[in-house]
Amino acid sequence: MAGFFKNLYNKVANRADVDWDELEADLIAADLGVRTSLEIVENLRNLGRKISAEDVVQAARERILQVFPDDDHTLELPEDGSPLVILVVGVNGTGKTTSAAKLGNLFAQQGISVLLGAADTFRAAAVEQLERWAERLDIPLVKGSPNADPASVCYTAHQKALTDGVQVLICDTAGRLHTRHNLMEELGKIRRTLGKQDQSAPHHTLLVVDATTGSNALNQAREFNKAVPLDGVIVTKLDGSGKGGVTVAIQQELDIPPRFIGTGEEPDQFDAFSRADFVEQVL
Repeated sequence: MAGFFKNLYNKVANRADVDWDELEADLIAADLGVRTSLEIVENLRNLGRKISAEDVVQAARERILQVFPDDDHTLELPEDGSPLVILVVGVNGTGKTTSAAKLGNLFAQQGISVLLGAADTFRAAAVEQLERWAERLDIPLVKGSPNADPASVCYTAHQKALTDGVQVLICDTAGRLHTRHNLMEELGKIRRTLGKQDQSAPHHTLLVVDATTGSNALNQAREFNKAVPLDGVIVTKLDGSGKGGVTVAIQQELDIPPRFIGTGEEPDQFDAFSRADFVEQVL
């Protein structure tokens, strides 16, 4: 039993009666979100009998599984043979740049050609970090001069992807949640620039969130989603410690599905999201 469910089980076990307020508070504290937490408690109360620790864990598992729509999070390549363009966004410290590289590696492992675009030009360290990953994973990279316009880097990378027949372009962008206005301007410009060469690009915008930051990750998702429509989240630092409830809250409150998860530092510790595995291994 994973961290969250184990803690929940231990709290309820060996008690004569369930303290509903405490249970509700524990669920909310696990970053599941108020709505999901209240639904779990309501489902348990509706059983109309004495509640066991097994009941609590079962009700939590079932409700969490219901929150996620399905497990089909594959990112299909465009039928016309043009590059699939993915924007990776998020604040610094979430593992954004690393996730962009690992996502590229996931495609490359399937025999799909990938190009990385280092468009987080505001932070020189981000470009250097992506360069190191690109070398390590043997994935080509396009970068601009220091403090180059992020949109121009994405445009150049897209141009190269089109010319070289690359199947997937992943642009690492917007490494900060500065004022929302600036964020919207920058991401809006990047989207418009990519659209010049392919009206359907970018095809996906994925937000990287750190599972251990809890409700802060939900706030980041809310802000970025206002700036640019998000198609999914990449959740990092899911190592089975009982964190990750915020993934449920983001899906439930913003209708943004988790698409990929990172569970460690190594390139292969990154995979497509699976509801069953998430509930079984992480929470």
